[in-house]
Amino acid sequence: MRKILLVFLIIFLAVILVLEILDKVIQKEFFFIKPRLPALSVKEPLLPEFIGEEIIYDVKLGEINLGRARFSNLAKVEFQGKMVNLVTFQTKLARFSDTEKIYSDPETFLPLRVERDIFVWPKVEKIAEDYDQKNFSLTITKIQGSRQERILFQREGSIHNAILLPYCVRRMAKLHPGWTLKANLPTRQFEIKLVGTENVKTPAGTFKSYYFQSNPRRFEIWISADERRIPLKIKGSSGLGYTMVMREYSLGEPILEKK
Repeated sequence: MRKILLVFLIIFLAVILVLEILDKVIQKEFFFIKPRLPALSVKEPLLPEFIGEEIIYDVKLGEINLGRARFSNLAKVEFQGKMVNLVTFQTKLARFSDTEKIYSDPETFLPLRVERDIFVWPKVEKIAEDYDQKNFSLTITKIQGSRQERILFQREGSIHNAILLPYCVRRMAKLHPGWTLKANLPTRQFEIKLVGTENVKTPAGTFKSYYFQSNPRRFEIWISADERRIPLKIKGSSGLGYTMVMREYSLGEPILEKK
């Protein structure tokens, strides 16, 4: 009797051991198979970009015209061994000017480096913003005379640039009410949402436009609902509540890179 029980016990333990081995083998198989599964693509189709395009804006505070801003979409340049986008954005107000050179990734529109020359009477300041999109960090270096200051921002995801955002949104081919984009700036996060379409009046004419709002409510953007998707009007909803309204537009050559 004891021999029979011992045999059953040995068989029982053997079965448990085999099941445990099979379980580990199955888990191991799934572990190695899982990374090989194809990732879903969420990349949105893009409209052409317009190299050589220039947009001039009136900068207003309420009904008061404070000055002008100029956006220029320049030809691609080499940066860190890679061809990247280069745009400039120049703002001129009374006793103030800010010229920005913005280098960005042509596929993601994420900023790589920003070089700024700022004049606030009677002082001049240079600022360099270096974006490390792999490590989600931004280093800002400020130089004013002999004084230099360095600030490091660390985020949990890719970092956007406020100037580039309207010009990134405009290239998305498929826009519809409810479309959203999550933006991650160095000091805050928000969501850009397409509310709908409406007519917007500018010194350059009246245009049918896509109307976007940010959440939290910090700014509003109007982009023409045509093949060029021109940022027509950009309005701040906090602080001074500035508004930029397009005054002049000059054409650039449409370029859509083949993948």
